[in-house]
Amino acid sequence: MVEAAVSDVEGLVAGRDEVDRGGPSYTADTLLGLADKHAGAQLFTIVGDDAAAGLATWTRVEQVVQLSQLVVVDRPGVAVELPQQFNWLRVESPRLEVSSTDLRSRCSDGRPLDYLVTEPVLHVIEQRGLYGSSARMNRK
Repeated sequence: MVEAAVSDVEGLVAGRDEVDRGGPSYTADTLLGLADKHAGAQLFTIVGDDAAAGLATWTRVEQVVQLSQLVVVDRPGVAVELPQQFNWLRVESPRLEVSSTDLRSRCSDGRPLDYLVTEPVLHVIEQRGLYGSSARMNRK
């Protein structure tokens, strides 16, 4: 589904590193692999404000911060603060009142997902019959 989501976006490629590696997946391991695979590339770890709030509990968080530029996407009115030892950038994005739970519910109820996910993602959902969609997904 990630491949479908980025298929039309120039410069983005879905990676399979974590899937191919198998087992538990930690951000530090992914960054180590990417740093090895793309020597000299500047790496970014982009997280939402909810994930950033728990960053101090991440496995090997020091390595994550050392290997990548941490970017926190805040929602308006919900500014997260991280410990001083983390060098991070804040990006504010508009709040969208949609969640993965809502998307799955809409899909299983046959309500349209138009404008909430990309057209290639809609095709993957329909083709694979994900979330109880079968072929009955409504389109506006």
